[in-house]
This record gives sequence, C-alpha cells and structure tokens, in this order.
Amino acid sequence: MDNQAYVVQMNGNAVHGKGPAKCPTPNGTRVTGNGMHRVGANGSLYPAKGKSRRLGWDVKPSVMANNTVNPIRAIVDSMKLSPNPDKPMIALSIASGDPTVFGNLPTDDAVLRAMKDAIDSHQYNGYSPSIGYLKSRQAVANFYSSSEAPLTAEDVILTSGCSQAIDLAISVLCNPGDNILVPCPGFSLYKTLAVSMGIEVKLYNLLPDRSWEVDLPHLESLIDERTSCLIVTNPSNPCGSVFTKEHIQKILKVASRHRVPVLADEIYGDMVFPGCSSPSLASLSSDVPILSCGGLAKRWLVPGWRMGWILIHDRNEVFGPAIRQGLVKLSQRILGACTIIQGALESILNNTPQSFYSNTISFLKSNSEICFNELSTVPGLNPVMPSGAMYLMVGIEVDHFPDFKDDVDFTEHLVTEQSVFCLPASAFEYPNFFRIVVTVPQEMMVEACGRIREFCQRHYRPSSSGSNDLDQ
Repeated sequence: MDNQAYVVQMNGNAVHGKGPAKCPTPNGTRVTGNGMHRVGANGSLYPAKGKSRRLGWDVKPSVMANNTVNPIRAIVDSMKLSPNPDKPMIALSIASGDPTVFGNLPTDDAVLRAMKDAIDSHQYNGYSPSIGYLKSRQAVANFYSSSEAPLTAEDVILTSGCSQAIDLAISVLCNPGDNILVPCPGFSLYKTLAVSMGIEVKLYNLLPDRSWEVDLPHLESLIDERTSCLIVTNPSNPCGSVFTKEHIQKILKVASRHRVPVLADEIYGDMVFPGCSSPSLASLSSDVPILSCGGLAKRWLVPGWRMGWILIHDRNEVFGPAIRQGLVKLSQRILGACTIIQGALESILNNTPQSFYSNTISFLKSNSEICFNELSTVPGLNPVMPSGAMYLMVGIEVDHFPDFKDDVDFTEHLVTEQSVFCLPASAFEYPNFFRIVVTVPQEMMVEACGRIREFCQRHYRPSSSGSNDLDQ
C-alpha cells in the first residue's frame, strides 16, 4: 500500500479528498479557511507542521509547577527531627488540621448512615454536573440561607473540598500581575495557589495582643489598582480567633471603600466556643460581593470526604453573570465533588444532631483552656487563647532562649528533647510563634504541656546573653 497523503479540506463540511493529493502546497497539504491538514493513507487526520529534530531530550517542569511551593512542607521537610527514643511522640503540629488523626473525634452516626444510604441507593455512581447535583446544591443553599444573606441553588458551586473552592475563587477573580490580600499569620494554601498563577501576595498583619484582629490601617495601606481580592479567614487557621460583628463590619468598610471583593474562608464557620458568635461576612455586607468557601471537613469531622462549596453572595449584582459563568467554566476543568457525598449531603446537613456539634466544640474549648492555662505560667511563652476552630498560637520570647536562633530551631529541639512536635509559625510567615492543634486526646494535651514546660525551664534565661544582644 502506498504512503501517499490524501487531503481533507476543513471547511466545515467535512469533505474528504478521494484520491492522491494534487495540492498547490508542498508535502501533500492544502490551506483552507480553517487550517492546514493532511490525511495519511490509513485515514488518520493530523495537522501539518514543519519538520524539526531536537538534538536531545529536554523536558522541563512548567513555570506553574516551579512556582508552586507549600510553605509548611518547605519548612517541615527541612527540619531535622529526631524524637527522644525514651518518650513517645506527641504531634501537635498536624499541618492540615485533620481532626481524625487520633481517633478521638469520630463523626456522628447520622453522617455515616447518610453515606451508607447514598451508596445503597445506586443512584450516585455516575458523573454529576460539574457544579454538583441541583438537589445537593439546594440543600446547601437551604442550610446556609438567611434573611440577611439569602441563597438559592444557583448561588452554590460544589467542589472537591474547601481547598478547591478557594482555588476556583482565586482563579475567577484574579489575573497574573494582580495582587491579593492575605492574613498574616494565615493559611499557607492562599499563597501556594496565588504565586503558582503569577498573582502577587500582600500580607496584612493580625494583632496577637488584640486576639488576632486585623490591623486595619496596615490592610488599607496595601490596596492598589491591581488588588483583585481580599481574603478573610474567620474563624482563623492558624490563630483560632473569631472576629466580632463590629470588627467584621470595619473590615467590610475597607473593602467597600476600595471596591475590593472578598473571599471569605469560612470552613470553620460555627466552630465557635460558647460565649462567642461568628456571623458570616455575607450576613453583614450590604454592598461588598463575597465568595464564601466552606465544606464538611471540619464541622462534620470528615476532611477526607472532600466535599466543599462556594456560596456566591452577589451584592448589587457586582459579580453579575460573568463571575458565575466563570466559576461554572472553571468547575468544568475537573469534575470535583464526589457524587456519593453529594447524594448524602442533604441528609448530613439536616439530620446531624445539634449535640454532635456541641460535644465537639466543648472538647475543643476544654483542650484549649488546658493548653492556655498550662503554658501561660511557663516563663518565655505567651499563648493567645482562641475562641474557635482547632488551634492555639504560642509566642516565644526568643531573647530568653539564646540556645535557639528562631522558632524553627526552638521547635526542632523540642522534638529532639521531648518528642513534642509543634508547628513553627514561620510556616505561616509569622516567626517566633508556634501553633498547637488542640484535637489531641486530653491526657495527651496535659502530657505535652508538661514536656513543653520542662523544655522551657531547661533553656530559659532571665536575660539574653546570646547573639541578639550583640546584633543591637
């Protein structure tokens, strides 16, 4: 069989040539209004292109891949961790804040039954629409809708966990060269995603001596004409702080003044200790459009189920149809939310008893109080009592610990001597603090605090005689 090329004219009518190519162009090709193509003798269609021969293999990772860095992994993976063999390891550092690690915080039986029923129904084994089943989106809308911030199914995008929700929200609002405002300390994923997309990250300060409120003048000073998004995390990871209604209103006033939309990371919404309240940002916004990101991971204690969502709170139709259509298009890149979880979602939201939430929050508050009270009396440490979420931040008076150069060195030696691993807050770009995850069993928390006390008593010096003095 000969290897002559046959011509296909790509003119919208799918007309195939019937014989050997008689073409006005070389190599058996024809230029048409829709491009230049060739057909081999075996009928395969492929675009024509000039011959090139590379001298050798040269396969490189993309710019996006090279620009993708997880600050937590970058720091933790570089630490020299050699636990004390005489003491069992206590990990208070869980980077992802996974509440299931120690087995003491199981999800509710009603959540498991909903999953089993969804599986047994055999209705959720196929693909769903890219934004999720209508029934499942309506269930989320009903659960979170309020008179101040009403929602319909059209305002909900289901995603593969809250992380994908954040990814889609940043992607729809920002272009390369834009900048976003990110809390410091704050969840490292924001920077990981933004930098990989060529988006500049500007860090606005949180104030530890004011229970991690936003430094509003600093926030406002960072805004310019390329600021495309303000990220607000409430309740906070890594701080465990909860903003008051009044403080949220002040944040929204800054966003309103400068016409900056808000990405509200509210994955810890409603995980607030008794005596505090955590209104959603959307419920307090009259003119600032908000994309609120949440999911099942924390409140329902099932992070591995990867069910998240975006709630579109469009104020005065600032987003309009374009942002909604953009989110739909982005959701079509990869079908995200698991269909079985979607099938169980309505039951999970409506049938999980309030006692389950209350018991979880009571445990987290009790553990936080134990940790705060124990470490408050340790010389050289300054814990900040949280009001929600799963975390507590502890300040280190580094001048009183001359044996260590920074928080990474401090926490590294804490592992070596006491087999207690806390996450250095340099991972959140906030040095001289460390973060504790308070989901561990209570007896483990007490033991860990005792070891931290012993470690600090050994290394604490009333006045520093180390290099910090020499540098001044």
